[in-house]
Amino acid sequence: MSAVVISGTGLYQPPHTITNAELVESFNAYVDLFNAEHAAQIEAGAVQPLVHSSAEFIEKASGIKQRYVMDKEGILDPTRMHPRLKERSDDQLSMLAEIGVEAARKAMAAAGKTGDDIDAVICSCSNLQRAYPAIAIEIQNAIGARGYGYDMNVACSAATFGLEQAVNAVRTGSARCVLVVNPEITSGHQEWKDRDCHFIFGDVATATVVERADTATSTEQWEVLGSKLATQFSNNIRNNFGYLNRSEDSDPNARDKTFRQEGRKVFKEVVPIAAAHIESQLSDVSLAPADVRRFWLHQANLSMNQLIVKKLTGGEVTAEVAPLILDEFANTSSAGSIIAFHKFRADLASGDVGVICSFGAGYSVGSVVLRKR
Repeated sequence: MSAVVISGTGLYQPPHTITNAELVESFNAYVDLFNAEHAAQIEAGAVQPLVHSSAEFIEKASGIKQRYVMDKEGILDPTRMHPRLKERSDDQLSMLAEIGVEAARKAMAAAGKTGDDIDAVICSCSNLQRAYPAIAIEIQNAIGARGYGYDMNVACSAATFGLEQAVNAVRTGSARCVLVVNPEITSGHQEWKDRDCHFIFGDVATATVVERADTATSTEQWEVLGSKLATQFSNNIRNNFGYLNRSEDSDPNARDKTFRQEGRKVFKEVVPIAAAHIESQLSDVSLAPADVRRFWLHQANLSMNQLIVKKLTGGEVTAEVAPLILDEFANTSSAGSIIAFHKFRADLASGDVGVICSFGAGYSVGSVVLRKR
């Protein structure tokens, strides 16, 4: 059986950036408006006053310095506090597919592939723009790919879960070359009015080409030594927005219809889960953490990533061991670990081993062990 390799990756960055300073200025203006509007209830103790945020608080809490977004004006409008996106007709390419196609074309170019070479497309992300038709099939049509396509959602672990499906498809022969696309317009489900999380997310799209080694022609190839997935139910990261909301007669703008989390619980519980998961998978392929040259981790929180790697290696955690893209991109959900892999792998030598790992809501955790050919 031919080995399976990643032969190309692609990255799409939206046109707008929001710095922490810009975000804080807008958020604090919203806080002042809210507190003024509810002054009587606050005075009576019926409503809790909102508290200002700060750029220093954001960077200390997360390591984030800025984020890319599809729309900046709507997010920074203190009377709106969410993106202002234009609805598209059914005969236009959807926004999620559009950014997915941009990343896909870059990945295909890196792998030396055209649409005719792709026989499966997996759109794997944390939030899908619609229920059907599948965004993956829309992307498949836009790039001229053959075969089949489908959508999947495993929140922040969606990319690694998608990669395992791609690897399995190639290994079983149901596809020869699979495109995994991770379009993330996380600004749409972000709660920009919540001080504890208003800074977390950014928008982006990534794509990865997975194929048989004997068909790969790119100058850089990464052999997949193994992949491993795990889930464990938790309510600590949740979003209740869905198609049944209308039938429930629930408020579509209620707080539970956007991203929310119990951040301290997530930190405490996910770090050991992710570290144990990576160590277990490395053992499955007869490797130890010390054999790993680089960890491309999900980019949710700087301290979380450092602690995971420290638990694995016991040594100093540097950007050489676990590169950071969180400061520039913020949390891009499923795309984060792929961005890290895309931007920080060229310096590794043939034979070097690396691990792509993502973790998040579910809880879910997925990892892929790679060796440079």
